[in-house]
Formats: sequence, C-alpha cells, structure tokens
Amino acid sequence: MPSFNGENAGPGGENAVSDAGARLPASIGAVLEPALAAHPDAVAIEAASGSWTYRELDERADAAAAALWSFGVRPGDRVAACLPNDLAIVAAFHGAQRIGAIWAGIGEALAAAEQQYLHDLIEPRVVLAGPRCPIDSPARVDPAGWSAAQQAPAPPDIAPDPDGPAGIAFTSGTSGRPKAVVHSQRNLLLPGAALVATRGWGPELRKGDSFPLTILNLMVLSTLLTAQAGGCAVIMDRRDVTGVAEWIATHKVTVWNGAPAQLYDLAARPELDLSSLREVWSGGSDTPDTVRTAFAAAHGPVPRVTYGLTEAPTVVAIDPPGDQWRQRASGRVLPQYDVAAYDDAGNRLPAGELGELCLSGRTEGPWAGCWRPMLGHWSGGKIVAPPAGPIATGDIGTVDANGWLTVLDRKKMVIIRGSANVYPLEVERVLATHPAVGKAAVCGVPHDRLGQQVAAVIETNGQPVDFAELARHCRDELAGYKVPEVWAVVAALPVNAMGKVVRTELPDLVAGGSRE
Repeated sequence: MPSFNGENAGPGGENAVSDAGARLPASIGAVLEPALAAHPDAVAIEAASGSWTYRELDERADAAAAALWSFGVRPGDRVAACLPNDLAIVAAFHGAQRIGAIWAGIGEALAAAEQQYLHDLIEPRVVLAGPRCPIDSPARVDPAGWSAAQQAPAPPDIAPDPDGPAGIAFTSGTSGRPKAVVHSQRNLLLPGAALVATRGWGPELRKGDSFPLTILNLMVLSTLLTAQAGGCAVIMDRRDVTGVAEWIATHKVTVWNGAPAQLYDLAARPELDLSSLREVWSGGSDTPDTVRTAFAAAHGPVPRVTYGLTEAPTVVAIDPPGDQWRQRASGRVLPQYDVAAYDDAGNRLPAGELGELCLSGRTEGPWAGCWRPMLGHWSGGKIVAPPAGPIATGDIGTVDANGWLTVLDRKKMVIIRGSANVYPLEVERVLATHPAVGKAAVCGVPHDRLGQQVAAVIETNGQPVDFAELARHCRDELAGYKVPEVWAVVAALPVNAMGKVVRTELPDLVAGGSRE
C-alpha cells in the first residue's frame, strides 16, 4: 500500500490513495473477508486467554451472533457489554454487528452508579456482564449463560444497512453526564481504512492497545483497523508500566496506543524493552512536548500525537509517520475530514485563525463523501439527529493551510477573569515544563470582583513545590492575567479510563488541597 508522506501530501493526504471508496468494506460483517481469503490461518487477535486466527475469529463471531439471537436480540436492539479486555468482547462485538444490533460498551472501571446510568440511558436488550459488572438489569447475562448460548442455531442471514445505527460511543463525562453518540457501520470502518491506507500498513502490523475495549473508539482502532490491514490486534489487559512493556516485548507489538501519562512513566524507564515498536501514539488528553522528547530519548520512536473525537469517531488528526512534528500541534487532519475554525456566528475562518474547531466530510479528492456525520444521540429510546452543518467540537484551536491542527482548549473550560479569557490548557502546558511538576490541571474559581480567578492543581513528581517560583515560571511565558493565583497540591489528579482529567472534580480539589 502507498504510504503517507507528510512533506508532499496535501492537507488531507490526498496523494496517499486513489481509490479510497473501494478500500472501505461493505459492512463490519465483511471486514474479515479479504484476510480470510488471503491467509485464513494468520493470527488475527492475541489476548490474555489466547489467540485466534482469522478463521477462528470468523467462527467465534458467528457463534456470538447465534447466542445474541437466542437471547432475543434483533436488528436495532442495543447490546451492552461490560467485559474485560480479552477474546470474548471482540467476538461479541463482531457477532452483534452481523445481526444488525447496536453495540455499546460499559466500562468495568466505572462506579456502579455510573454503569447503571449508562445502562438506563440506552435500555439494552442484553447486558453481557463480566466479573466487574454490578449492573442490576433483567437483561443481564453472566459468563456461564453466555458461553452456553454460543451453541445456539445460526440466526437468519441479516444484511445490515452500512449507514444504519451500529454502535454507541459514550462521551467521556469529564465535564458533565456522558452522552450516547450513535454511529453507523460505515463510520466505524472508515478510520481503519484511512489509517491503513495513509500509513502504509499491511499484514506485518501488530497493533497493541491497553485502553479498555468497552470504549467504542478502541474497538474501531483495534480489530476493525488491523483486519483491514490483515494484521494482528494485540489486546492488552495491563495498563501499568511494567505490564505494558511486558506485552509489547512478548507479543512484538509494532504500533502501540497509549495515554500521555503512560508515555511519561515509560520515558522514566529506559531499561524496559520496547524495541519492537515502530510507531507510538499518544492520545486521550494533551501530550506535552517534553513528554514526547523524553520518550524518544529513552526508547527511540518519537510519539505520534493524535486528536480524536467521540463524534467522529476516534482519530481526526495524527502526526505523519516518522519523526516529523510541530510544537503544541496535534497532528495533521486525516483525509476523510474537513476541519476548520469557525467564529461565534458560525462563519468559517481563514486557515490559521483561532476559533471553534468544526468537523465535516471532505467534498473533494479521493476521500470525498466517505465520511457521514454521526447519526445523533440516543435519548428517550430513539436517535435524536444532530443539527445540520459541521459538527462543533467544543474545542478552540487552529488548522493551518497544510492541515496541522492545534488545540488551545475546550470552549466550555474557558476561564473569564475580569473581561479576559484564559484557556486552561495553555497554562497547563507551561506548568508542565517546570521540573517540580508531574502533572497540572487548571480551572476557574469564583472571585467577588473578577468573577473568576485562575487556580492550578499540581501533582508533583516528588520535588518540593514553591508556588512563588511556579508563578514566576508562568510569567516568563504567559500574560500576567493568565498566571494562577490560587494553588493546590494533590497526591493524584482524578482521571478517567482514557487518562483525561475529570474537570468537574477540580474545584473541590482546590478547596481541599494544600494551597495558598
């Protein structure tokens, strides 16, 4: 396959492919067919309990479809899975897609009340419940019943609509209640098609993922992506530094997707064997440039920073293969998307100008018309369609003429100090360069005269913290009104399964942490 060249391809990578539409499988049920025809006995997936070839994955997906059908699942019904990262969740996903069901993952790490909220939001026909799933539901099926049902007769042939509802992705809920975003099979397949084509991947790909597969984006970036390359999905059940390194070394992972915090920890362990890696991705939250350079110094590959959206779904922009990158940028926009900054009146701004980033599909080039907007949000037992026009991301940033995307911050996270806007991410990036700071999160706190003041919550790296010194450090890079005035030190910042800081908890940490 042709590879993406960051130097000579256009903003969307038009030169990378000439038959984008032909590369997209007709359905998720058909995604295994090329590999089944070419090398059915090649390993398709490796996980904690073993491995499956493409032939075996296909057979297990058929068995999962039969089991779900026996439970009464029909096209359009929701199937929720609260299962660990292992073979079973992959088979269940493929099986659900083969009978036209709508898949939704519910994270094992969520609190019981959070799990129940997601369940009640989507009202699934079946809940595939693992050992860390306390959901109370008449639809619950525990492992023993699920295993027995896989001997059920084959369901009738179903031809799912590739543009009909196929998967529900829950927003991260870092700043409020999660929303249920509904995507089609087409949009679940498209990221893999674009990434395989623009990065030149083939059967040699061994992509490792340690994020939970209950996150729909991760299912898209594991089995659906590797199947389109004819490669192997390595499904990790560890997220700690030692465990991730063991998985990478033992399973010869060539591409690994991690959170900035994981890269930070791995950078401090140069003795770990990550020599099989050819590409490392960083996503889920902002990746400081210092983390990128430290990881490269310790292990070789320069991390490829990504920008993703649940509403896309998943990766929207990524650094090109190799070592090319730009400070504070989050990669180049992938070829199926058109991303630009818009002003508050909804007007598209010229390339390079700052505004709210909005997403639509490409209307020219080989990837024109491949991406369709998300189908909407699941609410009240139905899909509520999104407003017409580009999808507003809620992020403030820029996209330059060459497609490089830079995020300044979340629109709703802006701190209004007096009449001036302060973007927390801009301040956090500066704080992250101080040697005493392990991680930092910035929020606004109420102030009688100014409306809000800037507060910084610091997770140290073991060194003493001098707030006056941190303030001086910030003043070297930032205007005075952006420098934090309220400080707090905590043992650990609150993060979700993707490593994103849970912003709603920051004000309480400011109130309860050591501060001045």
